[in-house]
Amino acid sequence: MRILIIGCGAIGGVLAAALSAIADVTGFDTNRDHVAAIRENGLLVTGMGGPATARFAVTDEAASLATSRFDVAVFLVKSGATGAAAAALGPALEGAVLLTLQNGMGNAEALERLPNPVVARGVTMNAGRYLGPGRIERLIHGQPTWLGPVRGPVAALRPLGEAFAAAGLPAEVIPDPMGAVWAKFVFNAVMNPVGALLLGVNAARYEVAAVRDLIDEMAAECTAVVSALGGRFAFDPMGFVHKVRAGGLPLSRHAGSMALDIARGAPTEIEELTGYVVREGERLGVPVPACRTVYRLVKGLELAARHRAAEAGGTA
Repeated sequence: MRILIIGCGAIGGVLAAALSAIADVTGFDTNRDHVAAIRENGLLVTGMGGPATARFAVTDEAASLATSRFDVAVFLVKSGATGAAAAALGPALEGAVLLTLQNGMGNAEALERLPNPVVARGVTMNAGRYLGPGRIERLIHGQPTWLGPVRGPVAALRPLGEAFAAAGLPAEVIPDPMGAVWAKFVFNAVMNPVGALLLGVNAARYEVAAVRDLIDEMAAECTAVVSALGGRFAFDPMGFVHKVRAGGLPLSRHAGSMALDIARGAPTEIEELTGYVVREGERLGVPVPACRTVYRLVKGLELAARHRAAEAGGTA
């Protein structure tokens, strides 16, 4: 199977490394230093199950893939970059199954604008973080991934589900992925921005009573919005949180991708996550005061982080 991974950062790197053991994987990423390091030394994956080095073809030049053809293209860039990545890759996507495993809403809709006969969406509970050029850390591994069609037959995704399983990534292909998508969306819309506001210190999300109350209020608001949209949940969106609170699962060091974005002054996915809840809540007449406040705070934090990165000599 020829698989194109679009975005080889945290989770994209985890998937590219795993799938490269059983498939012909090509990575595309706009981080030139990251691409150069992978080309020279492979992708070093540390953390759970590591360290290990994966080698696969990778490029930061979309034009170099113009004559390449793939069976599957997996989108794992930041949500705001989905349309630009699809437009840049153009011919390389022709005929491929397009799959988004990204956070937030709007990604599948962007891919549906392309003529590909099969467009799919899903969620993965695996997690990682980008450490630097050519290096990622696997933070959560072995958790399930759900895949399902947005357009096209479910049978078209079964070979990909089998490939994920063969690569050690438990996966389930389902006819309707939205129950899983909505559940992961609510979790991310709540826990990601709170993690960013708490500077990535995961313990503060669980050990401070006021924060626990905030998380519960946000989860209730998000659930109300999803219900008003006619959505349902394949699993309890906050089930993981409840298990950690009850002592059934250990506290992870992973406070979410948004905290990592803030730490390096990078754009976040706040608009596609909590911002979506705020906009839809306003449109539907569903009160979302806690989500609105957190959304506003993260928007300010995002700008402050960019200024701080620029002052420190980073990118803004």
